Amino acid sequence: VQLVESGGGLAQPGGSLRLSCTASGFNMDDHPIGWFRQAPGKEREGISCLDNEDDRSYYSGSVEGRFTTSRDNARNTVYLQMNSLKPEDTAVYYCAAAVRFITAQTMSDPTRYDYWGQGTQVTVSS
Repeated sequence: VQLVESGGGLAQPGGSLRLSCTASGFNMDDHPIGWFRQAPGKEREGISCLDNEDDRSYYSGSVEGRFTTSRDNARNTVYLQMNSLKPEDTAVYYCAAAVRFITAQTMSDPTRYDYWGQGTQVTVSS
């Protein structure tokens, strides 16, 4: 089981980036897929989760309205589209897969997730 993130980089404030999370060894549409981020000196923050049963997405208040998740089952990939980026979005971004179900109340709890990618750096700066 492996998750690989890509698409990170440098963006200007107000700009956009799209992160990808591609899995091998399992089907992503069988699992809730979460996105987390960790800025230097801060705890890992859960920012979204794409539920596998009804494709509902949950978002933290810090990104709701700016970030959206989607999946491409043919590519076994989940995306995090990030718009209206802010300097405070600068962090290492991780995707994670859960074996059990995830709810809006548990989506930001990293202990609920079983498999993690290695992370991709996102820097928002002018």
